[in-house]
Amino acid sequence: MVPSEFVGPHRSDAQGRRRVHPLTPVVHGLRLMPVLFVIAVSVLNSQAKAGNGGVLLLVVGGIVVLAALFTGVQYIAWTRLSYFFDNAGDLRIDSGVLSRHERRIQLSRLQAIDVVQPLVARIVGMAEVRIEVAGSSSKAVLQFLTAGEATALRSEILARAAGVRHDAGEAPENVLVLVPAGDLVLSLALQLRVWALLAVTVLVVGITVVSSGPAGLIFLVVAGGVPIFIVFSEFAKFFGFTVAESPDGLRLRHGLLQTAAQTVPPGRVQAIGFYEPLLWRRRGWVRVRINVAGVASTDQSSGNRAYTESVLLPVAPWPVAIAVVSRILPGVNLGDLQWQPAPERARWRAPWQWRTLAIAVSDSVLATRGGWLERRTCLVPHARTQSLRVTQGPYLRALGLASVHVDSTPGPVRIHGYCRDAVEARDIAEAQSDRARRARGTAGPARWLR
Repeated sequence: MVPSEFVGPHRSDAQGRRRVHPLTPVVHGLRLMPVLFVIAVSVLNSQAKAGNGGVLLLVVGGIVVLAALFTGVQYIAWTRLSYFFDNAGDLRIDSGVLSRHERRIQLSRLQAIDVVQPLVARIVGMAEVRIEVAGSSSKAVLQFLTAGEATALRSEILARAAGVRHDAGEAPENVLVLVPAGDLVLSLALQLRVWALLAVTVLVVGITVVSSGPAGLIFLVVAGGVPIFIVFSEFAKFFGFTVAESPDGLRLRHGLLQTAAQTVPPGRVQAIGFYEPLLWRRRGWVRVRINVAGVASTDQSSGNRAYTESVLLPVAPWPVAIAVVSRILPGVNLGDLQWQPAPERARWRAPWQWRTLAIAVSDSVLATRGGWLERRTCLVPHARTQSLRVTQGPYLRALGLASVHVDSTPGPVRIHGYCRDAVEARDIAEAQSDRARRARGTAGPARWLR
């Protein structure tokens, strides 16, 4: 029976400190079971052939003890984990077994908040809440809450970050896009890397058959599944991809085996990129990626969900993609941008893509364009410009060219104006620096709903 202080939507004690769900240690233990199962099967199989019955019992007992110890450690960690909101409205998280950690999550710097359900947690109706704020070591994770509690906590954090009543409840939403499963499968199958890997696989299998005879066909069963695995893994990530608009920001939901619900508050998107692979162009499809401050840097260290923050739309027709981006950057229309192409002598430095290289500036954004096999159109709001660089290697210097780089926060979108006239490149950098300074002076408040 659950103790009385843990009954209710927040399981808080008399001091207002809240705890995650009491079944959290069990969920952590269940997540370890597939690894233990694989180890057990491999060891038991080898020992069964050798006829070592005593070793079998020892292995089984060792696995049971290891699982119990791991669950026990997780229980101790659960007893030491608590979170609460202080008088300033910021989130405090206390944790640690051997050493105590006290963190303050300043919600005015909130960048994104996700509700994620890994497969095992999803089976038992649990979810984790991931909170991203600007700054180093920005990610905080609360594992595990019930799905309803996780959604309620996300709504409370967003309300506090927006400067409204914390008990305002979840804001209504308007679904903008639902990516059809058929379009998603076809778009993944039309990626050049899949076809290139398939061609390499056929070549290797052919060489193996010639050198090893028909027995080499066995290799086809293993190697031939690699392209299929790539397509399925991305399909599982982006399955049911939904983009919805609400007062607290854009909501992204997706996932087949592991589901994720991300909320990006208004004004937190730092840069936007449109990517058009070669085989998508006849269908007029494009993928949209974004940079969100404080998110990509965490992903590089954890390496487990870069796709979640970076992709705004996995695949969509150009008109749909532009309509969604207009919700993030109101008033920005790609059709209204006046593109300035690279000089013709850029062909000597970029013979395949020089015709697509261009740069454009509007009242609110700077945009660059380029690419050959995959065309790229990238936008950065003036207020989100971090720094500017003008680079000129020996070859560019001999051609009288230079490249302009507009630095955004870490992420998949890179804003590069390649192969510009050297004098023009310096003028663009100086003018953009002035535009960025003026734009930051008129930026909106941190509590965006006030």
